[in-house]
Amino acid sequence: MANTPQARKRIRRNERRTEVNTARVSRIRGFVKKVESACEAGDKKAAAEALKAAQPEMARGVARGVMHKNTVARKMSRLSKRVAAL
Repeated sequence: MANTPQARKRIRRNERRTEVNTARVSRIRGFVKKVESACEAGDKKAAAEALKAAQPEMARGVARGVMHKNTVARKMSRLSKRVAAL
């Protein structure tokens, strides 16, 4: 258990950051799922629009430090490839 006031504050701060970061990652997953579901439905226009909306969200996740740069680059690449193949 934390003894110093500084350590107690750090625990409180970490709990709040965990909530925020979890929400961010969840939001990104939602955007990605919209692209994937549009691809599965075969709707190229909807998939392209969903991808356009997902890309800045994913980039924001990298900027905020909740996702790794290479992971997002790989996911963007694969999603773009799937949309282009429709």
